[in-house]
Amino acid sequence: MRIALVGGTGLIGALLAERLVAEGHELHRIQRRAAGRAGEEHVAPAERWGALTEQLAPEAAISTLGTTIRKAGSQAEFRRVDFGLVTEFARAAQRAGTRRMVSVSSVGADPGSRNFYLRTKGEMERLLAGLGFARLDLFRPGLLRGERAGDRRVGERIGLALSPAANLLLRGPLNRFAAIDAMIVADAIVAALALPPDGTHIHHNRAIRALAGR
Repeated sequence: MRIALVGGTGLIGALLAERLVAEGHELHRIQRRAAGRAGEEHVAPAERWGALTEQLAPEAAISTLGTTIRKAGSQAEFRRVDFGLVTEFARAAQRAGTRRMVSVSSVGADPGSRNFYLRTKGEMERLLAGLGFARLDLFRPGLLRGERAGDRRVGERIGLALSPAANLLLRGPLNRFAAIDAMIVADAIVAALALPPDGTHIHHNRAIRALAGR
């Protein structure tokens, strides 16, 4: 399958790129800086990502883009990435005739949330759902476990240290908030690409693990 990926240098994206290439997919990574990772690399400023996506005309488009308000520096810059870049990429894919779209979002995403981060994620999901893809997979993992090269945030370090104990308490409906390995999310995305094109699907931790066979 010909796949366009944005966010391929992040924690999930880097793992996913390796898995997609290993599975024999034709992977095209669209990004701002060269990274030398798996797949064919297309380096361009974000303003050109839409045009590149349309030229590639992928069968599936995947976004693993994501930052934090603290790292972005402001709410406006965070929204530019997590809403603006993701939705522009999705719109370009839709114009190119792409039938499958995958986006990594966040547990708690809700366009009606009072929390800016979760509201932005929810608004992104809502827009993608309205684009009419034959299949849309929205992944809402809990706190991600894994080695994030050069980018381990203080809050994440604390959360990851506490996650084994916290996960024991997060049972039943609360399981969606538990920490989960980034590799499991990557494996689940690969598995979702083989599923029937039958509308929009939202995956929390339990469904993510089931897709990954974990």
